[in-house]
Amino acid sequence: MAQEIGEKTQVTLDLKTIGIAVAGIGSLIGMWFALQADIALAKELPVPPDPEITRMEFDMKDQLVRQTIMTTQEDVIEIKEDLKNIERKIDELK
Repeated sequence: MAQEIGEKTQVTLDLKTIGIAVAGIGSLIGMWFALQADIALAKELPVPPDPEITRMEFDMKDQLVRQTIMTTQEDVIEIKEDLKNIERKIDELK
């Protein structure tokens, strides 16, 4: 037959069990504060510096940008010529 748990139920714990429970709760609290301290320290650490760009890398990127600009300029010239041809054909149709 199962016992009913109520107001008059007595729970007995020995000193060893209470000690283990207190030690467990204490270790959880200690880990919490240690974690909070690590987070605070990580927030204060300096950000690593950006990697240095070498002259060769800068020149290569500059050359790529200049080449892209020249290609775009050529495309714009072609589009302008096409537009002039279209306008001329429209004028001829009128």
